[in-house]
Amino acid sequence: MADGTYDVIVLGSGTGGYAAALRSAELGKKVAIVEKDDRLGGTCLLRGCIPSKALLESASVMDHVNRAEEWGIKASGEVDWPKVLETERHIVDKKVTGLTGLIKARKIEVIKGTGKLVEGPGVEVDGRTFTAPDVVLATGSFPRLLPGLEVSDRILTSDQALVREQLPRSVVIIGAGAIGMEFATIYRSFGARTTVLEALPRIVPLEDEAISKEAARAFKKKGIDAFAGVKVTEVKGAGDGVEVTYQPEGKDAQTVSADVCLVAVGRGPNSQGLGYEEAGIELDRNYVKVNGQLQTSAPHVWAVGDVAATPLQLAHSSFLEGIAVAERIAGQDVPEIDYAGVPRVTFSSPEISSVGLTEAQASERGHDVQTSTFNFQVLAKANIVGEGGIVKVVVEKDGGPVLGVHMIGPHVTELVEAASLMYNWEATPADIAAIIAPHPTLSEALGESFLALAGKPLHSM
Repeated sequence: MADGTYDVIVLGSGTGGYAAALRSAELGKKVAIVEKDDRLGGTCLLRGCIPSKALLESASVMDHVNRAEEWGIKASGEVDWPKVLETERHIVDKKVTGLTGLIKARKIEVIKGTGKLVEGPGVEVDGRTFTAPDVVLATGSFPRLLPGLEVSDRILTSDQALVREQLPRSVVIIGAGAIGMEFATIYRSFGARTTVLEALPRIVPLEDEAISKEAARAFKKKGIDAFAGVKVTEVKGAGDGVEVTYQPEGKDAQTVSADVCLVAVGRGPNSQGLGYEEAGIELDRNYVKVNGQLQTSAPHVWAVGDVAATPLQLAHSSFLEGIAVAERIAGQDVPEIDYAGVPRVTFSSPEISSVGLTEAQASERGHDVQTSTFNFQVLAKANIVGEGGIVKVVVEKDGGPVLGVHMIGPHVTELVEAASLMYNWEATPADIAAIIAPHPTLSEALGESFLALAGKPLHSM
């Protein structure tokens, strides 16, 4: 639009940004997206969820080939790393094309360049100022490094790991959260010697403790060396590789050598140099402070996704936030997000997923807790696919509602949507036990867990 005036301007085209833009356009708003990258999609599509899951699918195929004789098939696999990267790029390109077409079809204008927030509110892009009654900040995040480290041929973040042309023979990963364990799965499946170091007392430390223990056993069985409760004290180049020194609590320092070191210690918000504070935006540790409605401290400026000071940095929570903000701008009354009800997923092998409260969190909040743990190996379908794991359910005692569901095992990232419905609709074990799961499927693990809590276990004691 020639006058540079819109109803809504979205700064950033990642999951939160494009969700806000698409929903605003559906609601009849004139919308513009400002994006500095050459392509739309942000971290998730270009440098995160999608390319990493493409690599994980290739890794899964390699695992199945290497285990083929368990199913009576004689086969052997060899990694064609350039082809793996080509497949990853093809999937990303396809999804970028789809998103770009969708944005165009909704008549959303894309303004290329680095945008800066200005009072008004508005956005300045390369000397041009665009104004709107409402501006949505969706500038995303970047992978953090440890203090004193810089990216090099041997020290990587997830950004470099996704496009590195050489497959390392060995890797040290600092951080055992979702990103660290997903890359540990990728590298180990492709034959690399893999070591994971985590500062907190257990791996996947944000999950329920029972899931962390099961994950530690499973990753050890896969040949991944994972050490929790250790402090990395030095990372330095050593010839054609890198040496990482770490200090276990109460023990002598240890050093591990590898081709590369992947730093996966979390992500930081992209909020600096974008005019936020000058325009009256209050920050908290560089995250944009928001209220429960996702409004910032500046009138008619909203924030969604990784840049916002909300509990989760997940693509699907960004979708939820972007849609909610678009509807609030349009005058709709939208409830605040219960972030505990947003499912969390880790696409490692085995997969991990959860929704709601851990047992410890539920107890801390004053709930009288009852739990049930079901082993996947009881199920015929789990035996058929050759994978194990557990489902742990946390409920209010004496027939109360579901407080949390925590899973590790085959395809649990697909099962967690059903668990999310159970938590968000405050279902009770008796409610769920009345609904039968198809047999033989992995979904029976959820059904069996609630049959046990309802006092009528079928395939468990």
